[in-house]
Amino acid sequence: MAEVNIVLRVQASLSRQLLSWQLLIIFVLLASVAVFSVAQTDVAFRATEGRRMLSVAEDLAATDGVRVSLLNPFSRDALPIFAESARSLSGADAVIIADHRGIVLTSPDPAQRGKPLPLGESTVLHGRSWVGEISTDGVDSLVAHVPVISQDAQIIGVVAAGSDTPDVLQGLREAPENPMALLAFATVLGVAGSVLLARRVKRQTLGLEPREITRLVEHREALLHGVREGVLGVDEQNRITLVNDQARQLLSLSEDCVGRDIDSLDLNDRARDVLTGRTDGVDQIVLRRGKVVVLNRMPISSVGAVVTMRDRTELVDLQRELAVHRDTTDTLRAQAHEFSNRLHTISGLIELGEYDEVQRYVLRISHRHEQWHAEVTARIHDPATAALLIAKASLAAERGVGLRLNEGSYLPEVGEELSADLVTVLGNLVDNALDALEGSAVADRWIEVDLRATDEVVAVVRDSGPGVAAEIVEEVFRHGFTTKAARGGDRGLGLAMTRQICHRRGGSVQVHNAHGAVFTARLPLEGPQA
Repeated sequence: MAEVNIVLRVQASLSRQLLSWQLLIIFVLLASVAVFSVAQTDVAFRATEGRRMLSVAEDLAATDGVRVSLLNPFSRDALPIFAESARSLSGADAVIIADHRGIVLTSPDPAQRGKPLPLGESTVLHGRSWVGEISTDGVDSLVAHVPVISQDAQIIGVVAAGSDTPDVLQGLREAPENPMALLAFATVLGVAGSVLLARRVKRQTLGLEPREITRLVEHREALLHGVREGVLGVDEQNRITLVNDQARQLLSLSEDCVGRDIDSLDLNDRARDVLTGRTDGVDQIVLRRGKVVVLNRMPISSVGAVVTMRDRTELVDLQRELAVHRDTTDTLRAQAHEFSNRLHTISGLIELGEYDEVQRYVLRISHRHEQWHAEVTARIHDPATAALLIAKASLAAERGVGLRLNEGSYLPEVGEELSADLVTVLGNLVDNALDALEGSAVADRWIEVDLRATDEVVAVVRDSGPGVAAEIVEEVFRHGFTTKAARGGDRGLGLAMTRQICHRRGGSVQVHNAHGAVFTARLPLEGPQA
């Protein structure tokens, strides 16, 4: 046992001696090629790194997201993401974005934000790219400045990408010529065996020491769980790599979701499409268990993607409340317009002395209004639903559309909760039908409502419009489009909210074409489902 220990000590001592001699040779070689290597490195750095920094700045300045964020002050929170992504992908030491005056908007150094960007002899504010060396706080950097040009050829910002000028030691490590290759070869021959394990560990830990790794993990966890927005990371195989508490709450994800594939999670098709990138675009709306969530997915090359999300439920609720008030205003305006026309007609008949015709006209319009009121109240015994149909009739009449009730319709009183859901669903379907008929070339424009109640409330809304194209029959619900949006208008949430309410109650909503669009919504009489 003692002999084994002696042999091990001798071998260890010999290894140290060999390593010492090899290090001595390295130092001699380093001394002989130091000046040449540093000079070559400096020349190569200025030529190669200058072009690379210019390419990084030009790519970032040409990014649509950067232009949109610079034009819209409320979107500038996204600028650090673009800058950090460009910096991490390119290997630049700093990527800075400033506004058209040269005031820094985002920088790796927080102290630099809000201050003027050091420009030196740069010509970037005159609309020309520039590459040169700038000294900041005693540190020399090779910097490329590129202006961000808007579509109307105006300078709206500046992108600066820089790399620190290497010192002597860095120049020796990065020298591209053969002397450095000879030095690296001599080093590998002498220390390959003794540092093999250390190099392997170093590669696996990205060159970080244990304390640095611990601090990095703690910092990342604090950052992820401290932000108010949801953050979710996925790899190239669409597996979740990280998720913070806000994202888990917004998407109702389980605690063990990390490492699982997106398609294996209990999510709707719309959420899966956005999270996996099958549906791209800015501010994608996803409905998830009563919440309206806005998602933005940013792909990261060779890593995967990062998805940020915000809760827009309260805003959408306010929009729906505003829409209710707007509909009420439109209804009152339509009734006032209709009443004004009738008064003008009566006034004209009186001036003409047609008193008998005045009497017949008053009786006719009174009978028509009372007939619709009586027809609705006789068949629809739920007060909120009856009031909605009476109000929508005036709005439809102003747009030249006839609103009628199917002869077989009958609806008893339902509970307050179902009544509120039914009013929302029926109101959205009638509004969608009015939008579909607006601008339509159909001569006879009408909307028919059919309400039945057995073990569930069935609401059928049909119109005489052009119908819904077969390829978007499911899309109008899944993506939250109204019929108007499906033809290229603004995106809405009416039909998507209708579908969500029906599904929440364990029902359904469907559409088919039969000389126009026919929407059928089913809402069970029992309470909301899980």
